[in-house]
Amino acid sequence: MMSIKTLDSKIVYKNNWMTVKEDIIVRQSGQQGLYGVVEKPDCAVIIAIDNGLIHLVQQYRYSVKARYWELPQGAWESNPDVNHLTLAKGELREETGLVALSMEYVGKQLIAYGFLNQTCHIYVAKQLTLVDRELDNEEEDLITQAFTIEEFESMLVNGEIQDIVTTGAYGLAKLKGFV
Repeated sequence: MMSIKTLDSKIVYKNNWMTVKEDIIVRQSGQQGLYGVVEKPDCAVIIAIDNGLIHLVQQYRYSVKARYWELPQGAWESNPDVNHLTLAKGELREETGLVALSMEYVGKQLIAYGFLNQTCHIYVAKQLTLVDRELDNEEEDLITQAFTIEEFESMLVNGEIQDIVTTGAYGLAKLKGFV
């Protein structure tokens, strides 16, 4: 196992959603290097399925200048230590207006561990009831829609869904027999 020692770490950027650090490191060989690390609180992604339909959300993603369908997901930067089940229930209600009687934990995945420390907790939500949505200001353009599983899987295959959290979460849930 390779050991890397951090010689210095400094915050080069910080906002309400992330911290970017620049770390000077030394490898086992003695060679020094530099890592840029983005720190974000854990997130939750929710595979909400009921009556053969899967619920997706779509919003404009500024960094790629486009709208894409994805599973409901998010983090609470204002409460980064919240229990991930509470987070999953909150994100589901916030983005879709759905409340689930059943929430099953699928597992967790690291999103982009080459530069990001964020862990994403995956849940399957079933037995859904529609209530009011509670969108954040940043989600004012978010829309939600239900698709058949066949439509959703076709969207994954044909590239209409580009979000790696959505594809990874659904793939793990399907392989584990949750969906």
